[in-house]
Amino acid sequence: MSITNPFRNTRIEYHILQSFPVTCLNRDDVGAPKTAIVGGSTRARVSSQCWKRQVRLSMQDFGIKLGIRSKKVSEFVAKACLQKGASEEQAAECGKVISDSFSKDTLFFFSESEAQAFADYAREKNFDSKNLNDKEIRKVAKKALNPAIDGLDIALFGRMVAQATDLNIEAAASFSHAISTHKVSNEVEFFTALDDLAEEPGSAHMGSLEFNSATYYRYISLDLGQLWESIGGEHLAEAVESLTKALFVAVPSARQTTQSGASPWEFAKIFIRKGQRLQVPFETAVKAKDGGYLQPSITALTDYLTKKEALAGSLFGKEKEFTFGEDVNFSIDDLIKGLKLTVAEVQ
Repeated sequence: MSITNPFRNTRIEYHILQSFPVTCLNRDDVGAPKTAIVGGSTRARVSSQCWKRQVRLSMQDFGIKLGIRSKKVSEFVAKACLQKGASEEQAAECGKVISDSFSKDTLFFFSESEAQAFADYAREKNFDSKNLNDKEIRKVAKKALNPAIDGLDIALFGRMVAQATDLNIEAAASFSHAISTHKVSNEVEFFTALDDLAEEPGSAHMGSLEFNSATYYRYISLDLGQLWESIGGEHLAEAVESLTKALFVAVPSARQTTQSGASPWEFAKIFIRKGQRLQVPFETAVKAKDGGYLQPSITALTDYLTKKEALAGSLFGKEKEFTFGEDVNFSIDDLIKGLKLTVAEVQ
């Protein structure tokens, strides 16, 4: 990372508490809610990649043009070549050569600008696939990618290209697995379905599925220095805004039509700080108090962060702190405004 980077070793950390009633937000291979053992007790769990995908998809609702993650790079590039005058045969051949230079039967994260640049490069070579070479193709990709314009999600979530490591992009955002702050036991729902045209009483179908309910702790760290590097210092405040909004609204999509997990943030601590990342482990499961798990979870979260700040001293590196969920006059809009102002002051 450049020593002139104004956000070097600076990050935004989101510590979020979010309660859900009967849900199955993230299923394992047998359809049961995912779990993990933490501190000797079973906790509900939502994998980082599950929530991350919903955050990524939600960003387009806030004006962000997303990149494309697919194995069908060849078809996408071929379509761009067709639009620029290639025959179907030429387009298919050029698309395959270009695709194979990055990945063979693996997902590739790319932007529409890159696809258009690949097609322009193929046109310069008269759409003759024999004239295309890997070194030039990779140069085209490096020059064309501009995450500040399209593909901000590539800068946020990173890109690994095993066949062309010079195209790798370090992820600016780190997501933990969301875990319940308390012990959880999955439960089983037995259900039946009736046939509207049946002539005899009784169910036409019987089944069962597992669910749980939990107060989850989510930790997300946004490395502002890495993001600044990846997007060339452009539109950093807008990137922070869109990510924060997506973090606020995104909920995993599993079983939403039958269990409707539609619960927003209950409480959050957000820091802008330098130094080592700090995730709250909730190693000791909280016990229900004052009607539920939320209030003791808030207490455990704030106590842990306060203690670690005191112990870290100057190494804690806090530059700004925000609390969401206590003051009804401090909305998500106020949080975003505060984050953007702080970023602007550094720039």
